[in-house]
Amino acid sequence: MFSLTEVASLNDIQPTYRILKPWWDVFMDYIGVIMLMLAIFSGTMQLSKDQVACLPILEASTNPEAAQNLPECSTSVLATAPTTTKDLPDSVAHELLNTQSTPLKGEGMKSQPEPRGRKTNLDYQQYIFVNQMCYHDALPWYNKYFPYLALIHTIMLMVSSNFWFKYPKTSSKIEHFVSILGRCFESPWTTKALSETACEDSEETKQRFTGSSVYKKHVSSEDSSQSTPLMETPTVQFPTEKLIAEAPSLTTLDKKDGEQAKALFEKVRKFRAHIEDSDFIYKLYVAQTAIKALKIILILSYTSTFAAKISFCHICHPKIESLTGYDQFICTHNMAFMLRKLLFTFMAMICLYGLVCLYTLYWLFRRPLKEYSFEKVREESSFSDIPDVKNDFAFLLHMVDQYDQLYSKRFGVFLSEVSENKLREISLNHEWTFEKLRQHVTSNAQDEQELHLFMLSGLPNAVFDLTDLEVLKLELIPEVRISAKVSQMTNLRELHLYNCPAKVEQSAFTFLRDHLRCLHIKFTDVAEIPTWIYLLRSLKELNLIGNLNSEHNKMIGLESLRDLRHLRTLYLKSNLNKIPTNLTELSPHLVKLVIHNDGTKLLVLNSLKKMTSLVDLDLQNCDLERIPHAIFSLANLQELDLKNNNIRTIEEIISFQHLRRLVCLKLWYNKINAIPPSIGLVKSLESLIICHNKLETLPPALFHLPKLRHIDLSNNSISSIPVEVGHLHNLQHFAITGNKVEVLPHQLFKCSKLKVLFVGHNSITSIPDSIGQLVQLSQLELKGNCLDCLPFQLGQCHLLRKNLLFVEDHLFDTLPLEVKESISSD
Repeated sequence: MFSLTEVASLNDIQPTYRILKPWWDVFMDYIGVIMLMLAIFSGTMQLSKDQVACLPILEASTNPEAAQNLPECSTSVLATAPTTTKDLPDSVAHELLNTQSTPLKGEGMKSQPEPRGRKTNLDYQQYIFVNQMCYHDALPWYNKYFPYLALIHTIMLMVSSNFWFKYPKTSSKIEHFVSILGRCFESPWTTKALSETACEDSEETKQRFTGSSVYKKHVSSEDSSQSTPLMETPTVQFPTEKLIAEAPSLTTLDKKDGEQAKALFEKVRKFRAHIEDSDFIYKLYVAQTAIKALKIILILSYTSTFAAKISFCHICHPKIESLTGYDQFICTHNMAFMLRKLLFTFMAMICLYGLVCLYTLYWLFRRPLKEYSFEKVREESSFSDIPDVKNDFAFLLHMVDQYDQLYSKRFGVFLSEVSENKLREISLNHEWTFEKLRQHVTSNAQDEQELHLFMLSGLPNAVFDLTDLEVLKLELIPEVRISAKVSQMTNLRELHLYNCPAKVEQSAFTFLRDHLRCLHIKFTDVAEIPTWIYLLRSLKELNLIGNLNSEHNKMIGLESLRDLRHLRTLYLKSNLNKIPTNLTELSPHLVKLVIHNDGTKLLVLNSLKKMTSLVDLDLQNCDLERIPHAIFSLANLQELDLKNNNIRTIEEIISFQHLRRLVCLKLWYNKINAIPPSIGLVKSLESLIICHNKLETLPPALFHLPKLRHIDLSNNSISSIPVEVGHLHNLQHFAITGNKVEVLPHQLFKCSKLKVLFVGHNSITSIPDSIGQLVQLSQLELKGNCLDCLPFQLGQCHLLRKNLLFVEDHLFDTLPLEVKESISSD
């Protein structure tokens, strides 16, 4: 025996798909169950009771009165007509078997004519034979096969209703959709934390932005007239009435729940991208519904035709007159009455099924089921960024709406970037607490408090509690939102945004505008540059690193830099082929300009002529072949850096005599093969860095520059140092490492102010004893030469210490013990 639970489970094999079965599918399933029961019931009855009972029809010419009455079937005849000996009493059966004259004897039969034919004493077997033949010949085929047809049709309709759940191309998508939908509906993020964390008007959010109201009022009165694009990132407002009563705090969403929700967001994103590509599920559902409607029409068309043929009486002509003596028989079908009732019931169910199918088709074609809009959800929940979906994704959500609209509303939460960002923010704040951030704060070279955050999902709120922070570096953070709480960081002066799209609230911008001094931005596309940077009126240094070719100069917005009245330093690391003309708007106040061009040839530099306030100019890696003439117009220029170009000659250096304030000239990492004697005209020069070139000789005029204090000639091919080097009385730093020098002239050691002397990796064989005259020498490099020993006069260099003496250990051991001790002492 089957238990009730086992039988009930057969009716609902996959309850998870219930959310995708609208009321008409459920109703048709119930109708299908009723039709299935009808088919089984009729089939069972037919197997046990489906028989016919036949009697011969006497000829009308023999007995007219009897012939007229024979075709009429009555209920009494059907009830009393025996078919087999099992249905008769023993005495009657014995009498039938022994009868030789007529099949039946009794009163009223004396007037009947004598039957023709041959006596066989097989009366009972004749009845059975006639019944069998007439069952197959006289009874219509529909009477016999109706239960089986009803069963087949019902099974086909039930299979068609669930075909889209089983088809290989749709079943996996549907199963995945149901799984995701269930998890979204039961997610702790959706049920516990969404209302509180997504609402800016909640109590905790108000505490988070304490003090920001003052800034908001200030901005609304001061900046309302400015048409600034930076404020295009307002935080989504969530109505307070949507909050769940006594909603749990943020701490109720633990780390595990947050990780599960983040994984769910990723699944929803991938599933949406996959299922929106086609509308195969929708087409399959439409096709199976249309097929069911066609089946209904087919069933009704032939069933209504054969329904009239189900009757109680049938005339049979078995053509066995030679055996029985009769050529016509009248037969009764004992199942006709019941089959007729069951057939009409089946047809009623089919009609009802057909009406539901027509309604389904009307629903399928009346509405645009390939588009699903979350407009109502956006209005009710204020999730303004929930995207509308299309194709199969939209169709599945329309089906879900028929079950429960709450499902699609909850699902809309997982399509909202606001919700996902809030979840990411909560998880981030759980992980990056104030104590953890404090551990990552370091002191940089300028002894400033610095925090570097790398590849986080967002900016932790606890960062704004580090009130003593001076430098904040953010790198590869996909979503940076600077809230009004930044106003607490009164010491913040420098901000680095490396590939970090940053959104700033209005009050936060007001604070940054008044306090930020240095800003570094690294980007891959021009559109990533925040537009609010052009309104930071207190900014003194701006660094832009990214693709800024000439075709996008207008997009860069450099013309807006003229509003940065306090900007003094501009650093552009890009691939410019000319200096933008609108950059000259900065000329009244720009002091330092650095262009690092990544090897792209800088062709047009005429705009430099107008930037007369420049004090420091760096043109690095610009593929320059000569010193640009536009530089000679910069009367206030003090430092020029032409590092890593393709300069071969510097004959134009004579024009530097007009730059009265030029004190530092850097021509390193080029291909210069000679220094012209005209360099002696640049009287103001104090520092010359010309290392990593192809110099072979040095002009004596170089050493007649009275103010020259720093010379770096490293990594060239210089073979000798002119004796005129002794004229540099102010020389403090002399580097000639990596050359071919063999002898150090004694005049070099007359430079009594020399503090740094680098002569390593040359061919020097001995160090003159006069090195002891360099009483201020503190750094000395001798490594990589051909020395045999060191002069003991090194002991007279009282400022020289071993950690700044770069020499081989075996040469250091040649010094006297007292000299080694004096150099090694602290």
